[in-house]
Amino acid sequence: MSDWLLGHEAQVRLAVFLSLFAVFIILQQVHPLRSMPGGWRRSATNIALVVIDTLILRVAFPLLAFELAVNLGAAGDGWLRGLPAAVGVVAGVLLLDVAIYWQHRILHVVPLLWRLHRVHHADTGFDVTTGVRFHPLEIVLSMGIKLGLIAVLGIPALAVLIFELALSAGSLFTHANVALPPRFEHAVRWIFVTPDMHRIHHSVHREETNSNFGFHLSMWDRIFRSYRDQPRDGQTTMSIGLHEFREPREQTLWALLLNPFR
Repeated sequence: MSDWLLGHEAQVRLAVFLSLFAVFIILQQVHPLRSMPGGWRRSATNIALVVIDTLILRVAFPLLAFELAVNLGAAGDGWLRGLPAAVGVVAGVLLLDVAIYWQHRILHVVPLLWRLHRVHHADTGFDVTTGVRFHPLEIVLSMGIKLGLIAVLGIPALAVLIFELALSAGSLFTHANVALPPRFEHAVRWIFVTPDMHRIHHSVHREETNSNFGFHLSMWDRIFRSYRDQPRDGQTTMSIGLHEFREPREQTLWALLLNPFR
């Protein structure tokens, strides 16, 4: 891995994130699937959360995922270090992806963790800004789990970089309010999570909320029997969000930050 990338990883991830965010914002305007409630205020609130999350991560952790992987790689630590380089990278990406699937699933099961994660689900709209709407404490918890996995498994820095880029791209793509051609969507869904697949996860119906937990690869939901093909109320008419948090006063930035403690 080049010295330039080691020194500019954060800038590369930010550039990819901002570029994709802009692309999906445009696509949502050009070819939206659904009308969005809340207008610019809702979008601004969701974006404010990701700014807060990013600042807190930088303060809370002296080393983030990629930096930790680089340091551990230099020390030669971890279970995956003995594998051929390419195998280690592929294995590292897959292990991180299945780990985030189970992390997501556990967030729905443990009541205390659900209080954090419900900030994401309380959004009554579903668009690219929903993909960055997470409570800061959930972001800190997720980073701690990720750092632990990297340290224990010795996941290569390149695998971490690929996964981090995929995480940003996948979160934006899977939440985008874009109408994909049905045949294309059906074909892509055999490998990757699509907006139509993930939108079901944001349904007000509990059995649908507790399905389709995957972030990138759709196979985890199929393997672990949490896959749901379609929402019972239809993609364009289904209700998004949580029954108990639908009022505008519940959607302000301050209300979202306090939500887990209510």
